[in-house]
Amino acid sequence: MPIPTLDRIDRRILEEIQSDGSISNLELAERIGLSPSPCARRVKLLQEGGIIGRQITLLDQKTLGLPISIYIAVCLDNQSPGRLENFDAKVNGWPEVVECSLITGSDADYLLKVVMPDMDYYQRFLLEKLNRIEGVSSIRTSFVLRKVVQRTELPLTHIK
Repeated sequence: MPIPTLDRIDRRILEEIQSDGSISNLELAERIGLSPSPCARRVKLLQEGGIIGRQITLLDQKTLGLPISIYIAVCLDNQSPGRLENFDAKVNGWPEVVECSLITGSDADYLLKVVMPDMDYYQRFLLEKLNRIEGVSSIRTSFVLRKVVQRTELPLTHIK
């Protein structure tokens, strides 16, 4: 997929709003050196072009009582379309799953990232939800000891 045509001002807008999605248009315009109206027009064009998706607020995981982050590698007994669709539908409905990817280059079919308040909660999640999905043949769990890098900003250095 080709990289969209963006100039340095578009890149600055993207850098600023990735850093702080709640920034006002006035402050954004000041930071990038534009007047508010052209700044707002550029943001609108970036939204309409699909470059800016939804805007969210990041919550503090530990403060909310979810100190445990877990990566779970899941193998299915086969990758038939029905099995994959069923798995996708099940995990998509679970709020504990903050990320789920169908992967390649591994023994696993899926890699999930989940957040949990404690080990008892994880045990129930494992036994009452994940293990009950039809077709799951094995599960490997890795617990996060320390987050070395955790960012939400995408790199924009490839955009000239």
